[in-house]
Amino acid sequence: MAHEEFIKLAGEIAGTIGGRSLDKELEAHLSAAYPPDGDVFTRIEALCAEGDKDGWLCDREAGGIRFSRAIKPGEQAGRFSVDVVRMRDVKGPHHVHTTGEIGMIMPIDGAPRFDGMDRGWYVYEAGSDHWPTVSGGEAYVLYFLPEGAIEFTGK
Repeated sequence: MAHEEFIKLAGEIAGTIGGRSLDKELEAHLSAAYPPDGDVFTRIEALCAEGDKDGWLCDREAGGIRFSRAIKPGEQAGRFSVDVVRMRDVKGPHHVHTTGEIGMIMPIDGAPRFDGMDRGWYVYEAGSDHWPTVSGGEAYVLYFLPEGAIEFTGK
């Protein structure tokens, strides 16, 4: 039941994103439509914890990061894949967002910051790159990737 609800809510958000440009305007739109203290955001946060506990999310591990691809592109979230990672005070592998990335930062323990950002939404434009980093605690990061595209560089 929780897994189906997670898929439904992720699909709803993906529908809201649609074909919009991945930029600060989209970030502001998502923050207004699904505020971090709102029902949908907090429900997804609870579903991530439940999915993690029940084993249908974050069921793989590498380099101290637990992760999973919850929805493949072309399925319930349209052109987006939906991935969830669980990170605690760790710097992840460098990668390029070839088509961009839209994410939700959801604290679990402490006062975690993801790439220096607090709980809430972020949008990285196509071609952006980073070493995903959580400091100050532990967090789930759920992210939508257009066409599921991500390129790990090995840096």
